[in-house]
Amino acid sequence: MALVTMKEILDDARKRGYGVGAFNINNLEFLKAIVEAAEEEKSPVIVAVSEGAMNYAGIEYLAELVKVAAGKVSIPLALHVDHGKHWEVIVSAIRHGFTSVMIDASDKSFEENVEITSKVVDLAHAVGVTVEAEIGRLRGVEDIVNVSEREAVLTDPREAKEFVELTGVDALAVAVGTSHGAYKFKGEPKLDIQRIRKIRELVQIPLVLHGASGVIPEIVELAERYGAKLKGARGVPDDQIKEAIKAGIAKINIDTDLRLSFLAGVREYLHENPDIFDPRKYLGEGMKFVKETVRMKMRLFGSSGKA
Repeated sequence: MALVTMKEILDDARKRGYGVGAFNINNLEFLKAIVEAAEEEKSPVIVAVSEGAMNYAGIEYLAELVKVAAGKVSIPLALHVDHGKHWEVIVSAIRHGFTSVMIDASDKSFEENVEITSKVVDLAHAVGVTVEAEIGRLRGVEDIVNVSEREAVLTDPREAKEFVELTGVDALAVAVGTSHGAYKFKGEPKLDIQRIRKIRELVQIPLVLHGASGVIPEIVELAERYGAKLKGARGVPDDQIKEAIKAGIAKINIDTDLRLSFLAGVREYLHENPDIFDPRKYLGEGMKFVKETVRMKMRLFGSSGKA
């Protein structure tokens, strides 16, 4: 089927109380793993592309790959810009057929964020494209390990309500205690579930949880067994993800868990098969690991069987 908008997917998730994964891709292997899992699980899915992935693989290549994939499956699939920071990237994505864009001006003042987001909403809505924005700021970036040094500004529920009313945005990413990367927590992992509930009461659009990877212990252990150095990697526990969805989260972003799964699969395969130099062999093994992780996430989020 043809690509759909993220709004079509998330409105149903919000109404029926389940979550939908937005899974990041960088190449063909990640895309195939995500789409195959979604088709087998009968789950709606959002394929996300960051500016970094665009710089690596090319926006034209990634957009066409996803369009081909959408034409081969029967489940709703949206193509989404993850953390778009630049106007020219947003415009290019829309021109290349993305059905959803995120404009991330969360590092700006409230007024600047409103102004920038409103401009993107006007452009995107004119051509039927969904817009996600963010208010509040997640901690850190992926290459920062010392959590205590990360900056976090949790989303104020009243500001969230005002922001949505002023911008007309379709989905809102909220900061409730998560962070990007594999090193999310120094102490006990804890999301501000009550804050999610309050925002859900005041905001009548789907809410988004970024930095939601679980940093699956078994995957981390396997990768380390074959040479990876991931000491201290820690993510969001499954039970807190479930609570966040119950409280009002409709979209859950997953990137780090896919990277770690791919890493573990490739490392194990190369260790066990030192004579293999065919990339289709070891990349294919990484793809299998990513697929199983996506499948597990869809079941966790409750999106399996919802397509």
